[in-house]
Amino acid sequence: MTHLVPLAKEVDDDKVTPGVLGFIVFAVMALAVWGLMKSMNRHMGKVDFKEPETRSEPEPESEPESASPGKRVGAASGGDAGPETKG
Repeated sequence: MTHLVPLAKEVDDDKVTPGVLGFIVFAVMALAVWGLMKSMNRHMGKVDFKEPETRSEPEPESEPESASPGKRVGAASGGDAGPETKG
């Protein structure tokens, strides 16, 4: 381990390092993220999500086949019926 000590003294003075200011900025950002995560967990704990009850019997279809919304009046004759009309 003592053979690494001389390598530490060979620091280039022209090299740019983050320094103390970089550490302080990083520490502040880390504390902000920690605080946001703690707040998010607290808020997520307040959420009351209930899943809908599942029915054991299937629902019967209430619409007849002829009243489907995708069909146009006059489409069977091959002519242009224009915009869909209700009624």
